[in-house]
Amino acid sequence: QVHLVESGGGLVQAGGSLRLSCAAPGGTFSLYAMGWFPQAPGKEREIVAAISWSGGHTYYADSVKGRFTISRDNAKNTVYLQMNSLKPEDTAVYYCAADKEYTIVVAGYHLEIWGQGTLVTVSA
Repeated sequence: QVHLVESGGGLVQAGGSLRLSCAAPGGTFSLYAMGWFPQAPGKEREIVAAISWSGGHTYYADSVKGRFTISRDNAKNTVYLQMNSLKPEDTAVYYCAADKEYTIVVAGYHLEIWGQGTLVTVSA
């Protein structure tokens, strides 16, 4: 069983950049599709980016297209979210999640494994 540990969150000014990491020590990381799900205060968790187990397929929500890039390094058991041109509305706790089915990750429901989240705060 894979467990997930996010890092890289912090405070950044609008227009700035952050790179989030989600490490999966041990387990069979390369079998899982991965996604990033921010949850802003008072709002539901929603997907912003997903990547298939091989990295050959990616998905982005319209709100982040052209600004965020998801990638993975299966040799390091890590998935990344590069966030550029950050906006105050990107402020949220960002959760990393995994499932063996890419379509389930993109749908955003009933994923197998969730991390504990990392807080991203974008100041105006």
